Amino acid sequence: MLPAAGLSLPMTNKNPATLPAAPRPVFDLKDAVALIVGIVVGAGIFKLPALVAANTGDAGTMMLAWILGAAISIIGALCYAELATSHPDAGGEYHFLERAFGSDIARLFAWARLTVIASGSIAIFAFVFADYATQLAPLGEHSSSVYAVLLVIVLTAINLVGISAGKTTQNLLTVVECLGLVLVIVAGLLAAPAAPVEASMAASPQRAFGLAMVFVLLTYGGWNDAAYLSAEIKDGHRNIARSMILGLAIVATLYILVSYAYYVGLGMETLAKSPAPAADLLQRVWGGTGAALISIIVAVAAITSANATILTGARTSYALGRDWPLFSMLGQWDGAAGVPRNAMVVQGAITLALIALGTWTRRGFETMVDYTAPVFWLFFFLTGMSLFVFRRWEPSAARPYRVPLYPVTPLLFCGVCIYMLYSSLAYTGKGALVGVGVLAVGAVLVIVNRSKS
Repeated sequence: MLPAAGLSLPMTNKNPATLPAAPRPVFDLKDAVALIVGIVVGAGIFKLPALVAANTGDAGTMMLAWILGAAISIIGALCYAELATSHPDAGGEYHFLERAFGSDIARLFAWARLTVIASGSIAIFAFVFADYATQLAPLGEHSSSVYAVLLVIVLTAINLVGISAGKTTQNLLTVVECLGLVLVIVAGLLAAPAAPVEASMAASPQRAFGLAMVFVLLTYGGWNDAAYLSAEIKDGHRNIARSMILGLAIVATLYILVSYAYYVGLGMETLAKSPAPAADLLQRVWGGTGAALISIIVAVAAITSANATILTGARTSYALGRDWPLFSMLGQWDGAAGVPRNAMVVQGAITLALIALGTWTRRGFETMVDYTAPVFWLFFFLTGMSLFVFRRWEPSAARPYRVPLYPVTPLLFCGVCIYMLYSSLAYTGKGALVGVGVLAVGAVLVIVNRSKS
């Protein structure tokens, strides 16, 4: 028997007509793959390769970092595929943590996802969109904040219309986003090769490579959100694993080719010093038209990631409200629209508050990265550990998909999570303390709730 608390099994003697609305399978394999690609391929690939180049020093090591990042992400996806197919639920990681470690840890995670992880990620994408939209059509002193607020309101409204509108928007945006990356690849291949200058970039290989991996894995982040749709993916026992692996394979191919295009078109030294390598590359090949075009591409990438996170983020809050009376208003599912309406509205409101925080600090993007990173990697580690708990306490349970090379694969994944947790605390600023403080507030709520129950 699992050492878990608060687990409730569905009653079989109830009239189906009287049961509350719940998630149903509506996503096919194409939809799930588009969602993963859309979440992972965000603005990071247009900004972070410069930092990876600066901390590797030569083209071979840089390309190795991107390949290694893909391998690590796929290892994590394999672990999540077993968890999601064995325990499909709209709560995703919330459900895994509840069954493995009890309701207190699960509720703390759901609080963190509502107030820090999902809402902070949406705010990150909103600020990226806003910065590039401002370059195209500035709206005054607070242009970025205005664009960020408008994006959150519009995308939340689209998803409130219903799951069909949300997933259709996601599929279309993902196609446009991938075409934009292909354009960057073509620009790099068309550019005259830059002169080799790697000799002037000597650095401490060990420390530099470790820091480069921080940026690489940040760029690959987001694939785990497929777990939140595990109860809504058709033929989930096969398509959950397929969607994760296919989605990451597409992302890895694009990332590796884009990074190589940056190297060919700009050279290592120029790439390492560029604050916006994609803009510099297209400026070199197509002039001002290219610079405007990349602004549109990055804006579309940010919209795609924001929409996907809005779509998946509210589902953990729905699971929290379903199981915790304190947040019961979040646990209502709109059967007609196919969305957790209240949870999505609350998520949008918190995101708007975080945009206000980013505006106040005048470091919107950086503040949100600092805010989310430590909390994210803490619960990523705990989710990886839950796989060991299930294998120990449920040895005979049905597992439609089993992670290969167990226990080596999940051990590797958990080890990476620990390293990333350390790095996110060591390299981030005051925003991380705010995120940890919000997590502490959630811990107090969990303790108070326990004392009253």
